[in-house]
Amino acid sequence: MTIAAGPVPESAIGLKREFKSTHARKRVAALALIAPLAIFLLLIFVVPIAALLVRAVQNPEVVDALPRTVTVLAGWDRKTPPPDAAYAALAADLTAERDNDEAVGAVARRLNTEVPGSLSLVAKTVRAMPLTGTAGQALSDAQVRAKLLELDDRWSDLAYWQTIARNGSRYTPYYLLAALDHRQNALGHIEPTDSDHRIYVTVFARTFLISTVVTLLALMLGYPLAYWISTLSERRANLVMVLVLIPFWTSILVRATAWIVLLQSEGLVNHALIGLGLIHHPLALLFNRVGVYISMTHILLPFMILPLYSVMKSIPTTYQRAAVSLGSHPFAAFWRVYVPQTYPGVGAGVLLVFILALGYYITPALLGGPDDQMVSYYVAYFTNVAINWGMACALGALLLAATLVLYGVYERFTRVKASAA
Repeated sequence: MTIAAGPVPESAIGLKREFKSTHARKRVAALALIAPLAIFLLLIFVVPIAALLVRAVQNPEVVDALPRTVTVLAGWDRKTPPPDAAYAALAADLTAERDNDEAVGAVARRLNTEVPGSLSLVAKTVRAMPLTGTAGQALSDAQVRAKLLELDDRWSDLAYWQTIARNGSRYTPYYLLAALDHRQNALGHIEPTDSDHRIYVTVFARTFLISTVVTLLALMLGYPLAYWISTLSERRANLVMVLVLIPFWTSILVRATAWIVLLQSEGLVNHALIGLGLIHHPLALLFNRVGVYISMTHILLPFMILPLYSVMKSIPTTYQRAAVSLGSHPFAAFWRVYVPQTYPGVGAGVLLVFILALGYYITPALLGGPDDQMVSYYVAYFTNVAINWGMACALGALLLAATLVLYGVYERFTRVKASAA
């Protein structure tokens, strides 16, 4: 038997519309509340990171300053001498830009990063523009070539023309390859750089090594301290946590400078060790890897303690007592019952400390030696000294990629653990 559905009452339709309208207003109000934060994150984090990634592959200098030359060289095989039209196009481009010091300087610096001597060559050629014949007559392509070679015979070197041709696109892998100790050869094929210029892979390896050691030291010191704090009464635990958080209220620069005073040959640490009879001569604790480890561990230790303590505080103490009452050794009960429950805090603390350590600059720069500098040091160098934004952004982009990979691995690991549980 079927029951025929009657018409929906008008009051029910009105109530449904009112519910949808109320829900929409609440959604708009919620979006309005989070809009300032979303805009702040977009402007402060998303836009700069996107600009960094784009700048790491941008290559507009040659294309903007030498458009005719790039067009002519597009069909060049890069093995034989360039055609006469390329010389004429180069002269025309430099003549058009001879009053634009910014564009000429940008293309000269860009070419000079790959072929030393390009800076002086471009500057000398620009000063000689325009090229004219007798009585101001226009020159043929062959005559322009002859005059450029007469001006500077370096224009007969294929390396300069190959560099211009290789940079004939607005986007290039040059900076990213250089940050990985690779390059493009004259024909555009990727190959390792010369052994004398391979430094960045070593720098990345050093950065990961220092970050790993600092993370392990922070875990070794932070785990027992967090466990001890979790066993205290609430009042005492709050007092100790205040002491742990005091470094957050002090500038990193001030803390690094304080360690310079403490670790120097006549500093408090060496005086204390000599006074205790543990050593007879001051130890070299400054401007080496030891000073970097000590200072970075001290600065990053709270970032390890906080997630550990938050997890340990939520673990019931009855679990360990139950294991001991069932015949387990206290250490075995701690290791097999308590420690596995702290893995989320360990994972969060390790990830946080490691990622923060990857980007450290001030501490290694002040307390480390030449062989203790990390990737961030070279990012600052290319930004402030060499004014090579492409290289600085490429190093930063690779460091960001490594951080994202580590975060992805952590997320996958935690997801697998949660599924298994």
